[in-house]
Amino acid sequence: MIETVSTTGSTNADLLARLRAGERVPELHWLVAQRQTAGKGRQGREWFDGAGNFMGSTVIHRVESDPPAPTLALVAGLAVYEAVLPFCPDPSALRLKWPNDVLLGGAKLCGILLEAEQNAIVIGIGVNLAIAPDLPDRETVALSDVTASPNAEDFAQRLVTSFDREVERWRTFGLEPLIRRWTAAGTPEGTRVSVHEPDGTVSSGGFAGLDAHGNMRLRLEDGSVRAIHAGDVVLA
Repeated sequence: MIETVSTTGSTNADLLARLRAGERVPELHWLVAQRQTAGKGRQGREWFDGAGNFMGSTVIHRVESDPPAPTLALVAGLAVYEAVLPFCPDPSALRLKWPNDVLLGGAKLCGILLEAEQNAIVIGIGVNLAIAPDLPDRETVALSDVTASPNAEDFAQRLVTSFDREVERWRTFGLEPLIRRWTAAGTPEGTRVSVHEPDGTVSSGGFAGLDAHGNMRLRLEDGSVRAIHAGDVVLA
């Protein structure tokens, strides 16, 4: 269920507009763009439009029995991780960073954006397959920097299959196996991190894994551990 357009402003914005107009967008229907002119990332950042990269969005219609919606960021991260992993010459270089980044060699390979519209969650994913943006505040990487990357169309099929599988696991088995698998592929415990929280405060400490709800655990200098529910995480 992949709908491909040559150019659009933002695949997330397009799906949100359809939902707001009353259109019943089928669950796991993907809108994939070959080029975006107004893509967006978390906290209003620009979503880089690189030719040959993957840029797409899909929809989850939440039901009462679903795990919490924010944990779909973990689902999406694992789906990208599994789709990219076979192409990595050094699998250990591929890591998940809470809440929704995929890193390759410590640099940002993928970004994920979740936006809600009533009971629907639109999930946007951008993966640097062919080219990476030059950002002032973080190191970035493209898969083509380390290997012969797949073309965007082939990767889209791989990612859709991986995402469908992860959503089914999320709904069927809940958060415990999701968190266990995310932890195995995620930032090693004890890694020094700084968290830029939504209220502007910055907290630093050691990454202490995820709690049972998918929140990040931060071990502070005094040895106490607090749960981080939202924020940008910067690796030291």
